[in-house]
Amino acid sequence: MIRPTRLLLALGLAAGLVHADQKTGTLDFYWVDSEGGGSTLIVTPANESVLIDTGNPGGRDPARILAAAKAAGLRRIDHVLITHFHIDHFGGAAEVAAQLPFGTIYQRVLPAGDPDGRPGSTFPVQIRPFREIAAARVTLAPGVVIPLKPSPGNAASALVLRCLASDQQFVAPTAVQRANPNRGATSVPAKPVDTSDNANSAVFVLTFGAFRFFDGGDLTWNIEEKLVSPYNLPGVVDVYQTNHHGLEVSNHPLLLQSLAPTVVVMNNGPKKGGQPGAFAAIAATKSVQATYQLHKSYNVPAETNAAAEFVANHENLVGPDAAKCPANMIKMSVAPDGKSYTISVPATGHSRTYQTKSAGR
Repeated sequence: MIRPTRLLLALGLAAGLVHADQKTGTLDFYWVDSEGGGSTLIVTPANESVLIDTGNPGGRDPARILAAAKAAGLRRIDHVLITHFHIDHFGGAAEVAAQLPFGTIYQRVLPAGDPDGRPGSTFPVQIRPFREIAAARVTLAPGVVIPLKPSPGNAASALVLRCLASDQQFVAPTAVQRANPNRGATSVPAKPVDTSDNANSAVFVLTFGAFRFFDGGDLTWNIEEKLVSPYNLPGVVDVYQTNHHGLEVSNHPLLLQSLAPTVVVMNNGPKKGGQPGAFAAIAATKSVQATYQLHKSYNVPAETNAAAEFVANHENLVGPDAAKCPANMIKMSVAPDGKSYTISVPATGHSRTYQTKSAGR
């Protein structure tokens, strides 16, 4: 259950920071602070909503997601995408659904037992509220396209949200990709085989006209490399949400170099994610113009973090104290023609506009 006082506080705070603007024809993203969990809310120009992952259970993260939805003027979540079955990605779903109806849930096949194979796991109990949500269900697989309504009166900016990988399976390369294999060879060694469900994460690319966004859940190192080698299946993107909250078991340098993002958004917590290896991989990617963080990372020296205005939350509050975090968001609005996008950190007053890439697709 979400405590009413906590929910009202969160709703009031977020409403004062961000504002619904779907009537302008923009495509809007809200990175919700799940303290190193996953919860990215997208609102289309047709006022259709997509929530990729739902944070943790227990009131705090669902309240923050609901606050973002209220700020966006939503009365339901049309599409809920679950990248993998770890509690910081599916755990808040039932509590959000109790306040805001879900249309369709897109998920991989539910595992019979704990997805990480841990004996005595509480996963069967953890997953029960998610199983019981009243919503249509669609099984995610490579090539599945989420059916989104077109932009009203704007056929030029086609809106496509597609699953590229799931359960370590991938979409087939295009003819162009087959003719141009990814030559970005790397001497970076493989890491130990990841037997957790992170490696099975569903991977999505959203395209809006010329704009492209990548969300790979908690995909890990060895599978990241397969995603872009020998063929760069996602292609070049504008905005990259760090895999696995900026942990260094993910964010393979070849993945970053192949995606060649202009902007990186790290959905980290103060102590979860934001590790040195991830920052190093981002710094080595020449295309990156800016990195945004939901939290200042206390896993690295202060100067390794992005400039203060690019960081939504600076407090080092962990454990039970994390609920006291101001839970500031990061917002992005993509212009109706898909040719530019503006990223803002309302808490710091930062706002900057970037141009989408016009080549390399």
